[in-house]
Amino acid sequence: MTGPVEQRVPDLGDFADVEVIEVLVKPGDVVAAEHPLITLETDKATMDVPATRDGTVREVLLSRGDRVSKGTLILTLDAAGADAPAADEAPLPGQVAEAAPPAAAPVSAAETIVSAGEPAADLEAGLVVLGAGPGGYTAAFRAADLGLDVLLVDRWPQLGGVCLNVGCIPSKALLHAAKVIEDVEAMAEHGLAYGDPQIDIGRLRSWKNRIVGKLTAGLAILAKQRKVRVVRGFGRFVSPHRLEIVGPDGGVQVVGFGQCIVAAGSEPMRLPGMPEDPRIIDSTGALDLGELPTRMLVIGGGIIGLEMACVYDSLGSRVSVAELTPGLMPGCDPDLVRPLQKRIAARYERIMTATRVTGVEAREDALHVSFEGAAAPAESQSYDRVLVAVGRVPNGRLINADRAGIRVDDRGFIPVDRQMRTSVAHIFAIGDIAGQPMLAHKATHEGKVAAEVAAGHKSAFDARVIPSVAYTDPEIAWVGVTEIQARADGRSVEKGLFPWMASGRSLALNRDEGFTKLLFDPDTRRVLGGGIVGPSAGDLIAEVALAIEMGADAADIGLTIHPHPTLSETVAFAAEAFEGTLTDLYAPKRRKA
Repeated sequence: MTGPVEQRVPDLGDFADVEVIEVLVKPGDVVAAEHPLITLETDKATMDVPATRDGTVREVLLSRGDRVSKGTLILTLDAAGADAPAADEAPLPGQVAEAAPPAAAPVSAAETIVSAGEPAADLEAGLVVLGAGPGGYTAAFRAADLGLDVLLVDRWPQLGGVCLNVGCIPSKALLHAAKVIEDVEAMAEHGLAYGDPQIDIGRLRSWKNRIVGKLTAGLAILAKQRKVRVVRGFGRFVSPHRLEIVGPDGGVQVVGFGQCIVAAGSEPMRLPGMPEDPRIIDSTGALDLGELPTRMLVIGGGIIGLEMACVYDSLGSRVSVAELTPGLMPGCDPDLVRPLQKRIAARYERIMTATRVTGVEAREDALHVSFEGAAAPAESQSYDRVLVAVGRVPNGRLINADRAGIRVDDRGFIPVDRQMRTSVAHIFAIGDIAGQPMLAHKATHEGKVAAEVAAGHKSAFDARVIPSVAYTDPEIAWVGVTEIQARADGRSVEKGLFPWMASGRSLALNRDEGFTKLLFDPDTRRVLGGGIVGPSAGDLIAEVALAIEMGADAADIGLTIHPHPTLSETVAFAAEAFEGTLTDLYAPKRRKA
């Protein structure tokens, strides 16, 4: 008869001294392996700590409100079965045993088809996910939830990929800081004045980094809870069932897999002819938030460029934007861009559309940039910093996909079907590398589909629409059919529009320049697309996306009671404007079909 088995707190990643908010068992309870014992709460999330084996609770050593760290004793168990290994001989939840290999996962058919010429593997997994951005970690976690043995490979020191580390999340933190500055400035004329902002770049950078750290630490915990193994390094294919992983120290491991999900993302596009100079930066460099430039040029008037322009303008830099196409934010309806352009035209030093950068000369005093185009200055201009934000390039050609037989197109994208399969049946691709639009929220949905198909489920990516958001000030968001697209396709649409100058909530926010518009099929009256410009447009656009997915018509939206006063009710008002039932503005009543 063995003695009592100790159950201890597992590795919590970067967290320590974590509060117990609930004890879920008591002496005498019979528990099975993976049954939750206690619930912990960090500043990131709550988590359950499960039992490592079957047994009956003998003694509980913790109470609600206690604080714990890795190794803290939770309780003791009388083990169910004398021949089972003691808990202190087994790995903690989420860890891989060192003394013995992990239990073998069910072997898929793909795993048995390994040619004799393939190199020996240092590690084996039923499913390898290459890339740990939003698409990659979502795929890995979903696959683990479905019972697959998952290995997650990523080049970043922390999970989260570009989005969490140097993209979506840090940029939104800085954009929030920029908006606080601008909101305070705007209230001065309404009787609420403060002194000039005292900007401490070091503290601002640390705050941004802490936000990133909370999220990446949370992902590490989620990976451990699901027993997803993580390998750091840059992965490339060496054969249809092998990846070579070059670690941060230069060491090489070969990973064998039955199935693989490629989520290797994209990189900022570089302009040819640019000199190598630390003052020429991409979006990653812009988010590092080094010394603030006095004058800054943003090459590229798309979403990323304009978001970074908003940040640096608010922090005090004199910003200019150069965009090659005739208008800012190509692909977005011009009427949505107009309120933003009007606002930044009054703040920025120059906005140069239909303008090409013809040269950049790096001198000791500054970067000297020459332009050509209708809005271009005649003389070259000097800048302390130049941000190149002209798009992103998929990483399809950086992972030796050809060695696995994966087809990659001329632009570096990996073509996939609706189940996210590549030209090789057991290899999937998701996210930026699988095609436009390059958006994290597209990648997460694709990741779930790929994981479910890999686990043998019937699943397919069948989203009707994917929303786009520019987190500028004001924000711009759109989804579904645009007016530009409808005209190009010769498609007939009708529009309902509500200006925010008639919104009480917008007026109370001191921001009445926005509007909400919806596009409808004139025959079925179903909503086909929509666009919103104004504060929180990115949050509001989700309702329009849902309406399109559900096949809602104008009456469905207009008759849904929205809370008042809110910005969300402008969506209903736009539908009412189309229907001819709007009372918040006077408009001639529409003739219904």
